[in-house]
Amino acid sequence: MKKEQLGKMILASEDTMYHIAKTLLYCDEDCADAIQEAIVKAFANIHTLKQDSYAKTWLIRILINECYAIMRKGKRIVSLEDYKSEETASCADYSDLYEAINSLPEHIRLCVALYYLEGYSVKETAALLSVTESAVKNRLARARALLRGELEQNA
Repeated sequence: MKKEQLGKMILASEDTMYHIAKTLLYCDEDCADAIQEAIVKAFANIHTLKQDSYAKTWLIRILINECYAIMRKGKRIVSLEDYKSEETASCADYSDLYEAINSLPEHIRLCVALYYLEGYSVKETAALLSVTESAVKNRLARARALLRGELEQNA
């Protein structure tokens, strides 16, 4: 794959990259940093891409790794009051569905975003997350059960 082709693919994948980053990181600035770093690493390591057909999966995997790196760097102790005020401020601009998805555990939330929001198949999601297909199916079932339970509590 040439750099021009990679650039076009990145432009076509802007929304997908943002959704994946937003699933893992709450802050828009962190999302932008992760996406930018992923793009830089993709261009720097384009020679490691073995098949052009897996370019988008490869790029998403780089982005996920960058999100995890930002999360590791950003770990710090925060008081419960600060956390609650920060959480409500960051989620205020998003729909109830997005808030419900963000309430899920991280490993489940990422599966939901890849499968339902981005339209990846179970097999593709498993490859992106480096888990088995049955693990993805179990996580999706668990997410549906958790969301269903949350809806019943609110009703």
